[in-house]
Amino acid sequence: MASFIQNIIDEIIDQYLFADETKRPWIIGFSGGKDSTVMLQLVWEALRQIKDLHGVVGRDIYVVCNDTMVENPVITEYVHRVLVKIEQAAVEQDIPVRVIKTIPRLEDSFWVNLIGKGYPAPNNAFRWCTERLKIKPTQRFIVEQVDEFGEAVILIGTRSAESASRAKSMKKHAIKGKRLTKHPTQPNTFMYAPIRHLMLEEVWYIINTMPSPWGADNSELFQIYLDASADDYECPTVVTDKEHKSCGQSRFGCWTCTVVKQDKSMSALIENGLTWLQPLLKLRNELAEERNIIENRMPRRRNGTDAINGMGPYFPWYRASVLQRLLQAQKEVQKEKPHIELITNQELIAIQTIWYRDFVFDQKVSEIYHNAYKTDLDMKNQNDKKEKELELLKKTCEKNPQDYELIQELLTLQKNKSLLNRKRGLKDDIETRIEAFI
Repeated sequence: MASFIQNIIDEIIDQYLFADETKRPWIIGFSGGKDSTVMLQLVWEALRQIKDLHGVVGRDIYVVCNDTMVENPVITEYVHRVLVKIEQAAVEQDIPVRVIKTIPRLEDSFWVNLIGKGYPAPNNAFRWCTERLKIKPTQRFIVEQVDEFGEAVILIGTRSAESASRAKSMKKHAIKGKRLTKHPTQPNTFMYAPIRHLMLEEVWYIINTMPSPWGADNSELFQIYLDASADDYECPTVVTDKEHKSCGQSRFGCWTCTVVKQDKSMSALIENGLTWLQPLLKLRNELAEERNIIENRMPRRRNGTDAINGMGPYFPWYRASVLQRLLQAQKEVQKEKPHIELITNQELIAIQTIWYRDFVFDQKVSEIYHNAYKTDLDMKNQNDKKEKELELLKKTCEKNPQDYELIQELLTLQKNKSLLNRKRGLKDDIETRIEAFI
């Protein structure tokens, strides 16, 4: 097995030094899972051997980790600790590895789309989340590198043994006699899969026998998979010795994912003692169950056209209901994990902005937050000057109170327009609101 591992490392060295003489950067997609961990460990060992041979490592390596902001919190916490160790070890060992963390833009985040715009929970027919949460953030970084260097190589931890469909996809994009394959959508970008031939047992063997070059405890990763294993997953019974139990090959992803029928990994984590995850699983199941209830959905799309089968975006009252349950789930989780945020303050403000733009004034984010936490959410800078301005405006509109409400709505539209980096269309929004008022 040691010889087999060294063969993979030798291939990486050859690709790094000889097969590709350009300086185009290598971009490693790192999720913190078993496959990306093994790939980075082997690449890191190859870099150390190159440094021992030549005294210097010439090509930049970017470890890109994308946080969808709705990842399983167990994985998020683990990955954060690992990335800190990677950054520190790269400096200490003088290895040209840089950690890049990407997140979706505010207007692309899961809750801004579902609660703010009323997008239905994703399914296979309308899987709006993948591009916004996963593809776009990393793609923006790749484009920057391609613009700077002309080309880039993305290292991926995919394996042919994962599934028949994965093997077919890898074969489809392969270039005969070449290790690199063309990226299916990104111009001037190539893909390299160094661990493509590894079997599941071999992945776990490396994790459990090869020390982490950045000083992480791989047994923690093994334990996470062990706790998340469901009974129907194929899994080696013995990995390195008789002390190792069944490890599992559970897939981790967004805790909000309603594309799959069941979140087996989160269910298993709860069964294995992580009961603080129960509010997340409960809300996730409710989103899946309530998705196709027609009473929750508006008959028209956001652009005003008729929706298919009358199943448009969620009604504002239902969006408010989801926000209320989300904040309650967050409050429950924070009893055990005070630092965990299921939704950020920026997202809450963005949701209120979208509701104002959609002329939704019956539901208020600040009121929902107050009901959940019994404290006020600072939606904007409420200073004394602001209060005086409001009092003056209210006094001016004493004879026509409805004018005060209209002016407030128009001011909110204008002031919050810049929050989502979408300033165009302000004039149309104001005209539409005035016409509705009239």
